[in-house]
Amino acid sequence: MSSAATIFDFHGGIHPEQNKTQSLQLPLGKPKLPQELILPLGQHIGQASRPLVHVGDYVLKGQTIAINNGFLSSFLHAPTSGHIKAIEEKAIAHPSGLQDACIVLEPDNQETWCELHPLPLWQESTKTDVLTYLAEMGIVGMGGAGFPTQVKLQGAQKNNLEYLIINAAECEPYITADDMLIREKTAQLVQGIQILQFLAEANEVLIGIEDNKPKAIERLQNELRIRHLEKQIKLVVVPTKYPSGGEKQLIQLLTDQEVPSGKHPIDIGIICQNVGTCVAIYDAIVLGKPLISRITTLTGDALSQPQNVEVLLGTPIEHLLNYAGCDASQLQRLIMGGPMMGFTLENHAVPVVKTTNCILAGTAKELPQPAPEQACIRCGMCEQVCPASLLPQQLLWFTKSQEFEKAEHYNLFDCIECGACSYVCPSNIPLVQYYRHGKSEIREAREANIKSDHAKIRFEARKARQEAEAAEKEAKRLARTKPAPKKDHDKKVAAGTPEAAKPSTANDASKKLKIDIAIAKAKLKKLEKALTTAQEEERSESISQLQIEVDEQKNTLSQLETELSTVAPAPVKTAKVTNSEEAAIKQLKIDTAIAKAAVKKIEKAIKRAEDINAPELGELNQQLETATSRAAELDKSLTAAKDAFEKSSTEKNSITVERKGPSDTDQVASKKLKIDIAIANAAVKKAKKNIDAMKSDGLDESAIEASGLTKKLNENEAKVTALQAQLAQLTPSSTNTSSDTKAEAPNPLADQIKKQKIAVALAKAQLSKLNKKLEKEPENAAEIQIAISEKQAAQMVAETELSQLLNTQEKN
Repeated sequence: MSSAATIFDFHGGIHPEQNKTQSLQLPLGKPKLPQELILPLGQHIGQASRPLVHVGDYVLKGQTIAINNGFLSSFLHAPTSGHIKAIEEKAIAHPSGLQDACIVLEPDNQETWCELHPLPLWQESTKTDVLTYLAEMGIVGMGGAGFPTQVKLQGAQKNNLEYLIINAAECEPYITADDMLIREKTAQLVQGIQILQFLAEANEVLIGIEDNKPKAIERLQNELRIRHLEKQIKLVVVPTKYPSGGEKQLIQLLTDQEVPSGKHPIDIGIICQNVGTCVAIYDAIVLGKPLISRITTLTGDALSQPQNVEVLLGTPIEHLLNYAGCDASQLQRLIMGGPMMGFTLENHAVPVVKTTNCILAGTAKELPQPAPEQACIRCGMCEQVCPASLLPQQLLWFTKSQEFEKAEHYNLFDCIECGACSYVCPSNIPLVQYYRHGKSEIREAREANIKSDHAKIRFEARKARQEAEAAEKEAKRLARTKPAPKKDHDKKVAAGTPEAAKPSTANDASKKLKIDIAIAKAKLKKLEKALTTAQEEERSESISQLQIEVDEQKNTLSQLETELSTVAPAPVKTAKVTNSEEAAIKQLKIDTAIAKAAVKKIEKAIKRAEDINAPELGELNQQLETATSRAAELDKSLTAAKDAFEKSSTEKNSITVERKGPSDTDQVASKKLKIDIAIANAAVKKAKKNIDAMKSDGLDESAIEASGLTKKLNENEAKVTALQAQLAQLTPSSTNTSSDTKAEAPNPLADQIKKQKIAVALAKAQLSKLNKKLEKEPENAAEIQIAISEKQAAQMVAETELSQLLNTQEKN
């Protein structure tokens, strides 16, 4: 047996009776079609699939009947040809014994395949295309919780992988499905591993297998030798010990690396896949067949013909028991999975799913009733055998006393629920059941907090809507009681001067809605982050609830944005002077900048959604259309307001210029030159600073010259010299001004420029303060980022206003 790699060990572990020979006496069986196939829509971790068919539809074997319903979801295909009998709630294989949505397929016994589309040129395709194809083939992990394969491989592409580990250990007693699969489909397994290596690009590929599978080991060795892959794919034979097939335990056995608490193997550059998943990948890529069947072990003393069978998904367990000759009088307990980590089935009509690896039909002698629980004697045996290096005794006390925070602090969620502690406990304490209860209570508390936050958000949104409706009613009432405008006022409006469309109450409602929208966006980001965390941690109980809350929050945000579009901001009345017109234009500029930023944000979201083929794509496109239309409207209004303002400003400035004396003109020009000199000096300082930074980074003069900074520095220095010379020519004129000049009336344009400079400086200071706050408070990043976007828009508007004032001053 080849074992070139060094074998390490993990803490704890036990050696229960294996009982694997019973199901290996007969060849791989293939049961006949049952009368109906029951296909649950949730055969994997994450969101359940979304049906594509309707009752009465005729489907072909391999045809897609349900598609993925989110990032952490999968496709589902018809295991045979026939008619859709029902889409309803049916009992499923779950410890709760509850029902779930299922598609019921009535076979026509023709086994008519749909047209298959394999991917023969997979090596020439992009990895994204291959992953998309695997997602459409419904490939999920077949050795654990059913994690969608394309999602795990997408994570692998974002990290540099050291190891790709193929899990062939199959450590749990009674189960021999992987052993039989390796014997029967050795070539397909090796080719599937090669495809996985193409997608993962790991530095090393290791196959971990226990030494209690001599025939499977021999066939794997022969296949690797025939294909000359012994150096690329290393077969590592490990000693038999439970639970060496656990993902983290197998990683420690093969690499001597421990996955940190709360982390995943991908975080340390390792990815694991089951042998069943590798064969499913081969069938999909090379043959074009989706995942519609799997090898399952039928074992236990209640069966007269225990064996492994290749069974179609959706086949009722009762049909398989009859096939294997189950003696109902001897059947004491029916378990899906092994005796250590499996769960009892009360309903024999539940179907086989993608993760069903064993059906154990045990007798009373084989699976006796557990002895009564007794008090803990503090022997410490549970700690000695725990493969996760936990403290089971302390966790038991915390869960019993409802101190779940302490249990979580002691890494309760690192428990893999292998059952080793319960197996060795002399007091017959069902430790794993206590830990499962503790995990469930913690998850429920988390979900309750999320629901509470969601209820608060809905209450605030409802309150905001009510206030907006009240403000709109008040605005309409005031509009009806408002006196008719005067004739000269009408002329100004006709000339293009901005006019208030609604009373100030409507403007207040608009501001309130904008605040509510910012809050809703921040909470949406928070929920999306929680959803992503739940998906990464594979917390299936939280994922569905979080997905619902994300969808509801999106609807709330959409409603608020719709209400905002109906409550237009109240522009400033034209009866006031130019300052009011400027305020109206400034407000329009801010609204336009925000609208354009929203368009860009939605475009980025659409691009991300297209990459993962998200179902929200249609909704995003609709939001983009609305946002683009609003941005165009605001831009048009802004252009019209600017034209009107410039026209009135030109007329006023022409009168003002006529009243100015020669010394006043020199004074304005002098101030303008000083401002230009200050700007040029700032550019010189900035260029010098950048050049010094490049030198400190080790770049030579040629690189600095190529960057253009030296040229820019010389140009700005020359500009400073020229401007200073112009200022020197104006100095005598400026200094000879008499005391009468000082007594002149103040210059309104200069005052406006001064105020605008203060506004620009204030906006910059506030923006700098927010950026520092973002660094100190990353947990509030969503809210701070919204404020930063608004301040950036305000700064841009202030700088534009300053530039226009300076241009006007120069013309004058």
